[in-house]
Amino acid sequence: MAGIIDVHHHIMQPDFLRIQEARIRRTGYWGEKLTEWTPSWSIDQMDQTGGDVSILSISAPGSWTGKVDESRKLARTLNEYTAQLARDYPTRFGFFATIPLPDVEGSLAELAYALDVLKADGICLLTNYDGKYPGDPAFAAVYDELNRRKAVVYSHPAAVDCCVNMVPGVPMAILEFMFDNTRAIVSLLQSGTLHRCPDIRFIFSHCGGALPTVAGRVSGWGRSLGDRAPKGALHELNRLNFDTASMNNPMTFGALLKLVPASQVLFGSDFPWGTMAASKEPLHKLGLSAADVHAIEEGNARKLFARFKA
Repeated sequence: MAGIIDVHHHIMQPDFLRIQEARIRRTGYWGEKLTEWTPSWSIDQMDQTGGDVSILSISAPGSWTGKVDESRKLARTLNEYTAQLARDYPTRFGFFATIPLPDVEGSLAELAYALDVLKADGICLLTNYDGKYPGDPAFAAVYDELNRRKAVVYSHPAAVDCCVNMVPGVPMAILEFMFDNTRAIVSLLQSGTLHRCPDIRFIFSHCGGALPTVAGRVSGWGRSLGDRAPKGALHELNRLNFDTASMNNPMTFGALLKLVPASQVLFGSDFPWGTMAASKEPLHKLGLSAADVHAIEEGNARKLFARFKA
């Protein structure tokens, strides 16, 4: 096996698009290309860019619709669909399962089914669910179970009602997704979840949003957390993994690589909103060593995902 492993690569399943169209449009990122997605399009992307594997996931708003039964059904439909793709193309696709948070009971059942029966490579969680962030006590049972399983948890940003159209004319995905990423990470830190659940292997998308640039401020404030972060805030943040989607630029990478080493950075394209080429080409212009580029493009992912080990 050799080639890029893309950990931020989305599917666009018809039920998802039909049920969640209004919520997707809120981000300003609805387009006809979403309805045109096919597995062969993803494979073409990989073949054109030196890609080997894409770990598929559902983008925001995930499977939660506001209705418990509908959300559970949608999560199961999406997970079975994506699992079938991974069976049909076992050397090209893995997948992160979706769960219907904030429905904790349904989420615990779905993550067990996804990991035990469908053999998902991890779980995709959003940065917030109806304005509740991951450190909320209501979600503790889900994170404890993911920790017990030593699961890979991929975190994807989501819209939050308080920040819709904060800056008119600027899509939520440009600014608010980045800040929501940061809020989610700090929520996990503040609640003590990062310390309590050390065996979860987190991957945060888009280089953690604004986190690398505010990590110093968070670290100073984190001294007040006591036994929720007994080794300090930076100790917890330094253990996290991040993907590169849409953030392969000198400013972001300069900050990110002060927070974590290249061994904790993974390649992400955000396909079909982004392309694999648009993520690959800037990465190769950052002045990184050949060893670090190889680690980001595939080496780190092969260590993280058992099915795709070299």
